[in-house]
Amino acid sequence: MRNTILHFLNKTTSIARVLIIATAMLMQAAPSQATSRIKDIADVEGIRENLLVGYGLVVGLNGTGDTLNNAPFTLQSLTAMLERLGVNTRDSNLKTANVAAVIVTANLPPFAAQGSRMDVNISALGDANSLQGGTLLVTPLMGADGEVYSVAQGSLAVGGFTAGGDAATITRGVPTSARIANGAIVEREIEFNLADRTSLRLSLRNPDLTTAMRVASAINAFLGSDAALAENTTTIALSVPSNYDGNIVSLLTEIEQLRVEPDMPARVIIDENSGIIVIGQDVRVSAIAIAQGNLTVRVTETPQVSQPAPFAENGKTTVVPRTNVEVDDDAHKKLALLNKSVSLRDLVNGLNALGVGPRDMITILQAIKAAGALQAEIEVM
Repeated sequence: MRNTILHFLNKTTSIARVLIIATAMLMQAAPSQATSRIKDIADVEGIRENLLVGYGLVVGLNGTGDTLNNAPFTLQSLTAMLERLGVNTRDSNLKTANVAAVIVTANLPPFAAQGSRMDVNISALGDANSLQGGTLLVTPLMGADGEVYSVAQGSLAVGGFTAGGDAATITRGVPTSARIANGAIVEREIEFNLADRTSLRLSLRNPDLTTAMRVASAINAFLGSDAALAENTTTIALSVPSNYDGNIVSLLTEIEQLRVEPDMPARVIIDENSGIIVIGQDVRVSAIAIAQGNLTVRVTETPQVSQPAPFAENGKTTVVPRTNVEVDDDAHKKLALLNKSVSLRDLVNGLNALGVGPRDMITILQAIKAAGALQAEIEVM
């Protein structure tokens, strides 16, 4: 009796083990939904970066700076800087090549406090060949309102270089662009009191009515109330619940992790310059027949040399023309039939079956759209 029970338990354990393995395999094989976090598809009003820009001078270059005769703004800036330092160079003929005028750009992070640091990017403004080894002098960085929010200074880190001689030159990367990690200090804060707000607005990065409704529904389902309302294709208004008063950071942290499935319109993106085509998943094509072909006329000249017979009294060497004309009308290419409401895969397979390249495919898609059979929007970049 005991052996029978043990045999039954072992058999039951084996069956359960098999069921667990099979369930795990089915879960791995099941396609996952294309969901995204609200954090990745929407921004919160007020929590944003601010663009800063400034004009400065880079010194310490090894003869790779601006030519002062060709860059008068560099000469004026250098003269003004030396005068502020007590050096008068108004009547002097400066010929240094170790200075370059640059534009400094940076992104002021949201809620950046005074004294905090941020990275800056430097780009040459004149005809400098390289910023390698240079040092940026004190450069105020201003916002769109003309106020100074940060000051940058420091040694440049250049990723590219240029080397060469009289016969050859090699350039790697962009030696006239550089970066300074933590090269700017925040001097002025942008006031935005997030904790005292009673309402917020979320802004979708890709405007869409369906996505906005799904985001609002996900937030309401999480909060258990109608706190979120989709106002338009971009904006979702959010009223702060009473239990989150003074704790909006906690509310946003929990909302950001909610997952929704973004919707996207049927769209075909075409880049005429590079021949790149991007077709959305929901693009559909009505029943249509397509034929693609080009008339090609090829003319080949193969002249031959004609010489007189040996020991001939009269005769001369002449060139006899030989012309070969070929006409290719792509008669072997037939009509391709695309069934009604085909999917993206069927559309791509059908066009590939015609043997067309990206350039011809662009023309075909535009012709299908003109025929009213392409149920999508074509956007030409």
